[in-house]
Amino acid sequence: MSPKEIFQNIRCKSAAYCKKARSWMRKEIEEKNLAVSIALNIALAYTLLIVCQFIFIFMNYDLYSEAFAHNSWWLLTKGSLLFDTSAVCYLNALYILCLLFPLHYKEGKIMQGITKWAFVIPNALGVIVNLCDCVYVPFTGRRTTWSVFREFRNEENLGTVFGNAALDHWWLVLIGIAIIWLVYRLYTPAIKQYTDKREMKGYYLWHVSALLIMAPMLVFGMRGGIGKDVRPITLSNANAYVSSPTEAPIVLNTPFTIIRTIGKKVFKEKHYFEENELVKIFNPIQQFAPQEKPNRKNVVVIIVESFGKEYIGAYNPRSGGSLTPFLDSLIKRSRSYRYSYGNGKKSIDGMPSILSSIPMFVEPFFTTEASLNRVSGIAGELGKIGYNTAFFHGAPNGSMGFQAFANATGFDRYYGLDEYCDSPNHNGMDDHDGTWAIWDEPFLQYYAECMNGMQEPFMTSVFTASSHDPFNIPDEYRGRFRGGSDPFLKCVQYTDYALERFFAYAERQPWYKNTLFVITADHTNHSNEARYKTAAGWFEVPVIFFSPNGEAPFTPGMDEEKIAQQIDIMPTVLEYIGYDKPFLAFGKSLISTPAEETYAVNFTNEVHQYYQGDYVLQFDGVEEDKSVALYNLRNDQLMRNNILGQEAVQEDMERKLKAIIQQYNNRMLHDRLTPETDNNKN
Repeated sequence: MSPKEIFQNIRCKSAAYCKKARSWMRKEIEEKNLAVSIALNIALAYTLLIVCQFIFIFMNYDLYSEAFAHNSWWLLTKGSLLFDTSAVCYLNALYILCLLFPLHYKEGKIMQGITKWAFVIPNALGVIVNLCDCVYVPFTGRRTTWSVFREFRNEENLGTVFGNAALDHWWLVLIGIAIIWLVYRLYTPAIKQYTDKREMKGYYLWHVSALLIMAPMLVFGMRGGIGKDVRPITLSNANAYVSSPTEAPIVLNTPFTIIRTIGKKVFKEKHYFEENELVKIFNPIQQFAPQEKPNRKNVVVIIVESFGKEYIGAYNPRSGGSLTPFLDSLIKRSRSYRYSYGNGKKSIDGMPSILSSIPMFVEPFFTTEASLNRVSGIAGELGKIGYNTAFFHGAPNGSMGFQAFANATGFDRYYGLDEYCDSPNHNGMDDHDGTWAIWDEPFLQYYAECMNGMQEPFMTSVFTASSHDPFNIPDEYRGRFRGGSDPFLKCVQYTDYALERFFAYAERQPWYKNTLFVITADHTNHSNEARYKTAAGWFEVPVIFFSPNGEAPFTPGMDEEKIAQQIDIMPTVLEYIGYDKPFLAFGKSLISTPAEETYAVNFTNEVHQYYQGDYVLQFDGVEEDKSVALYNLRNDQLMRNNILGQEAVQEDMERKLKAIIQQYNNRMLHDRLTPETDNNKN
C-alpha cells in the first residue's frame, strides 16, 4: 500500500472515529449521562447557597452596611465561595457516593430514586438552616453551630416558638418552600441504563475512574484547599476575609458552621506560661481578707432579658424620650458604670457569667462537657455561711437548662412555671405569654412575694422573659406601650414598668433596706445605632448595684473609669458581704480593684476580645494563637482604625488575655472550677 493510500485510510478511519465520538457524546448528553448530571446538580447546589446568602444580606443589610462599605468585595466573594464549596461538598458527599459507586445493579429506578433524595434532602436542609439564620443571626451575632441542638433540648415549647416565627416571617417560609420545590424539580438524573454485557467493562472503568477523581476533590473541597500543609478550614478562617469578627456571618453559611462543629472539641489545652508564672499573671482562685463586721445583707440579682445599654435612657439618651423612665431614676440612685460589658450573646451565656463568674469562650458553658464539672457560684458560696438561696424563672421548669445549672451551683430552691401555677394568689397559665414564660409584671410580683417568706439573710435571682422575640406584651398594655418601627421597644417599655411595680412592692417589705440589688442583662438584642453594631458595642449591657441606703461602696453615681462586666458581679457581691473563704471567679471585685486593673473579656466569631483601659484587643486563641486587631475605643468608637502593632499596651494585653485563656481552657478540661478541685492537674 502506497503512502498516499495509507494516509487516506488513516484519514477515513479518523473521520469515522470522530463521527462515532460526536454521535456518542450527543447521545450521552441527550440521555443525561453521569458527568452532565454531576455538573448540573453541583451547580444547582452552589446556586442554592448563593441565593440564600443574598437573602441573608437583603434581610440584614442595615446590620452589615458598614461592612460592605469598607471591606473588599473581592475578599468577601472569595471567602463566601470558599465556605460555600466546603458546604457543597459536605451536603452532596452521599449523593456523589450513591451516583458513582461502581455497581451496575444499582442503576434501576429504586436506586435512582434514592440517589435523587440523597441530593434533595441535604440541600433542602441547607436551605432551611440558612433561612433560619436570616432571622437568628441579628440576635446572636454568629451563625448557628451544632451546640444549638443542645441548647434547646430541654424546651417543651419549640413547636410554638417555631410556629410563631414562621407566622411572623411567612414570606420567608414561602420563599423557602419555593426554593426547595425548585431543588426537587431541577434535579438532573443520570438515567442511562446499563444492560448490555458489552457495556459493563466501560461502565466499571468510567465509574471507578470518576470515583477516584471525585473522592479527593470532595476531600479538598471540605478542607478548603489542596496539599498536606492545608489545615481543614474552620469558622475562625472567616475572619481572614472581613475586617471585624462581627462581619464573619457575611462570608460563612450555616450548613458549614453546623457540620464543622459536630463533635468538635471545644477546649484545647494551652501552654502559654509555666504554672508559677501563670498564677502571677492571672489566678481565678480568690480570697478576701476577713472583715471585722461582715454586713451579711440580702442579695437580689435581677437578670433582665435582652436589655442592652442601647435601650436605657440613662446610658443612651433618645431624642423621642426615654423608654426606661424607671430604670433611669434607679440608676441615679445606684452605682453604675459607663463602660460595662456582657460576657456572651445568649441567655445560656448570661447565667454562668453573672451567677458563677464563668464567661462564654467558644461555646456556651451549658452545652460543653465541662458543665458536668463541679462548679459553684454566688448561691453556693453564700450557702456555706448560712444564706438561704432561690432562683426564679417563669418558663417551663427545665427550660434552657437553668434549673439544672441552679441546682449544680448551690441554689436551695427553684421557682419556675410549675410553682407559679401552683400559687393561689396568681392566675396560672392565664398569665403566660403564649410562647416563652409568665409575663414579667405578674412574675416579678410573685418573685417579691416569695422573698417575704424567706429567712434572712437570703440570696435570690430572677431571670425575666418578656423582652424577647416575638416581642409581644399583654393586651391591656398595647395602647400604652408602642414600639413604632421597632417592635422590641414596646417590650423594653413594658419590662421597665414591670420593674417599677416590683420595686414599688419591694420597698414596702421589711427586708428591702437590708438588701443589695444587682441589675444587669443576660445579653443585648438587635441594634439600631452604629456604635452598638461593633464588636465591642455588641456586648454593652448595664451593671448596676443599688443599695437602698446609698452607703459606700455603692454610693450613687456613674463610674467613668472602671471597666465592669458580668463576671465581676460574683466577686463584687462576695467582697461586699464580707465573704472570706476561697472561691473561683474569672472576674474581679469592682470594690477593691483599681480602675487601671479592671478589664473585660468576651468571645465573638472565634475571636477573644480583651478590654483594658482605652483599648480592646482581638485575639484568635482558637486556631492561630495570635492577635488580629487592636482598637482605641475612646477615640475610635466605631472600631474602624486597626492599630495592631502600633501601641506598647498590646504586649501587656496579650499576656493577660493568654493567661485568662490558659486558665479557662485547662480548668475546663481538668475539672478545676472550684477551690476544692483545684489540684486536679490531670
